[in-house]
Amino acid sequence: MTHRFENKVAIVTGAGCVGEGWGNGRAIAVRLAKEGAKILAVDRDPALLEETLNLAGDARSSIKTWTCDVTSGASVAAMSAACIEAFGTIDILVNNVGGSAAGGPVELAEEVWDSQVDTNLKSVFLTCKHVLPTMLAKRAGSIVNIASTSGLRWTGSAQVAYAATKAGVIHLSRVVAVQHAAQGVRVNCVVPGQLHTPMVETRLAKQRSGGDVEALLSQRQKRIPLGFMGDGRDTASAALFLASDEARFITGTELVVDGGMIARCD
Repeated sequence: MTHRFENKVAIVTGAGCVGEGWGNGRAIAVRLAKEGAKILAVDRDPALLEETLNLAGDARSSIKTWTCDVTSGASVAAMSAACIEAFGTIDILVNNVGGSAAGGPVELAEEVWDSQVDTNLKSVFLTCKHVLPTMLAKRAGSIVNIASTSGLRWTGSAQVAYAATKAGVIHLSRVVAVQHAAQGVRVNCVVPGQLHTPMVETRLAKQRSGGDVEALLSQRQKRIPLGFMGDGRDTASAALFLASDEARFITGTELVVDGGMIARCD
């Protein structure tokens, strides 16, 4: 394990997970801590962060947990202030909060649309709003937003709010990247495809296959040219690269992590 994030401070939202295993945020928080960073691991449910701390092993001492509703400006402002109070600064922000809801415009309830916009897109706006001033003041920082291949193309099911908001995350990232490039702040997206994360078993299988996890996994895997599904650790590898100084000349772009799925023409 390298120490490329020694003396860096990172906020990772959605650092808990709905089940055991490697969700995206959990994997990112643990990897950053193991590579030397100080972490504010954020989730709206503090109980979900316990397994994150356990998986961090000896690096758990570098992680401070924080409860936050990232759809609330006041809550996000308190999160940013807590990180500065605990660690003195913010070098890295990883926006990982998100979730999908099935349905197109006809099927999807208006309140579900609004909730998806708040959770998937407004949350990124708010965290950038309250973290960017710290980065801009010192003319350095890296923001990594976790989007989805659903924001780039049709991926197998109608989820219009999720697709639209993840596309919004991608373009928000490009705009903020160009706006603040001259001030030393980089902004990029990781775009995961259909990974095998704990959310598949706990939520998606109920939504899409009547609770039949194996049927859903088989359906998703058939879309992937590499023939297997990655997990949160693959998202973490991409996020850490974009957050690191190795990516110093990379901003306003997307790194797709999908086993070749969206490269297919069918």
